[in-house]
Amino acid sequence: MTTAHREPTTMTDTAPSHLAVRAVRAVRTLRHALSSVFARVYLVAVVLLTVWVVLVGSGDSPDASFAGVVPVIATLPVSLLLIVLPDHWSMLFLPIALGALVNAVVIGWCARALGRFRPGSGPSS
Repeated sequence: MTTAHREPTTMTDTAPSHLAVRAVRAVRTLRHALSSVFARVYLVAVVLLTVWVVLVGSGDSPDASFAGVVPVIATLPVSLLLIVLPDHWSMLFLPIALGALVNAVVIGWCARALGRFRPGSGPSS
């Protein structure tokens, strides 16, 4: 019976850290989720709603006071959790952007998961 002697390994700066590995996995997951057509259509719809809010808000229209609610509703629940009383336009657009991104990732994940189960691809009975 022989025992192999292992030399102690040292961490060097060239070895990827756990944080870097997690970041790469997160970017890969985000890329896969946003590659779905459904996620991209959702993001385009949110962008169009946001452009509509800016156009309606810049004019004198009676609908301008509630126009900002529409994209917030479209990006629920994240946008509602992050929104604060907006003193500036950026406080309205940031929660909408983050909510749209989270929802698009969920939509892409669902589309990818449901795409795996195609009719005829499962076990036959």
